[in-house]
Amino acid sequence: MVPPTGFSSSEDQGIDQALRPSAWQDYVGQEKVLANLRVIIDAAKKRKDAMDHILFSGPAGLGKTTLAVLVAKELGSQIKTTSGPALEKMGDMAAILTNLEPGDVLFIDEAHRINRLIEEVLYPAMESRKLHIMIGKGPSARSLTIDLPPFTLLAATTRENLLSQPLRSRFGATFRLEYYSPENIKQIMTRSARILGLSAVPEAIELLAHASRATPRVANRLLKRARDYAEVHGAKGADGVAKIDVETARKALELLDIDEMGLEPHDRKLLNTMIDKFNGGPVGVGTLAAALSEERGVIEDIYEPYLMSLGFLQRTPGGRIVLPPAYDHLRTRRKGELL
Repeated sequence: MVPPTGFSSSEDQGIDQALRPSAWQDYVGQEKVLANLRVIIDAAKKRKDAMDHILFSGPAGLGKTTLAVLVAKELGSQIKTTSGPALEKMGDMAAILTNLEPGDVLFIDEAHRINRLIEEVLYPAMESRKLHIMIGKGPSARSLTIDLPPFTLLAATTRENLLSQPLRSRFGATFRLEYYSPENIKQIMTRSARILGLSAVPEAIELLAHASRATPRVANRLLKRARDYAEVHGAKGADGVAKIDVETARKALELLDIDEMGLEPHDRKLLNTMIDKFNGGPVGVGTLAAALSEERGVIEDIYEPYLMSLGFLQRTPGGRIVLPPAYDHLRTRRKGELL
């Protein structure tokens, strides 16, 4: 199994960047999060001080990185970016912190993967703008404290539960991004089509939006794949611009093996494995990962959140369970039940 279509990290990176909102007013959805951020940003500006540290959580592809970039832009600050896996040594974190300028924003993606020892470097940096480092080893070792400039830490995670309590408690606010409404996704896709110079009928946008897993990143990927199909198969308007009609959108989804609810082969394989091998559950995620030859983290971070949002899957203390709507969608039943 490989990550779903919408989660490729290397494909069309330049276009992906162009489709990201570059201004606050271009960001669609997450209204409550935006309203809260607006207050926090404006208050920090009035105080002429660094903004509180903020943690963004939620499933992949919902705009956490985009929000971090927009926050820095609203503050008029430079943003320095890194990720949890990239911080391998305490010296990595110390080097980043000591190179910050006053008012800078530091963005750490995949914050749940920060090493616990490196977290300890962050605690005093976040609380009192101090960096404590040890120089030398053994009896001659001594502690050195470095004052840090005012800065704001923005962190993003898909697994908030894996963050240590001491780290979570040091954020001034935590905002969870939720899946987008169909209307928001259609707005995003309409804007993206305009940027890409595409002609897409509203009905085609609606079809692609419903298959987008309620996720902007996936929506833009599907739009680009529909564009590719239109260009290859000659679906163009009188002006020569690639035209995406309902038939083009439908055929593009069929080629990708994505159904009308956004389920891909990986999702269907997961559900069918649970139904066929474990009679719909409950089944532990470790057992499920072994049955699918998949990493546990991919199941928990990528597949399960969307399936749970559809009401297809439930996590229980005893394991994962397939729910009735999934059986209906797959047109199957538990062993011994009739269709």
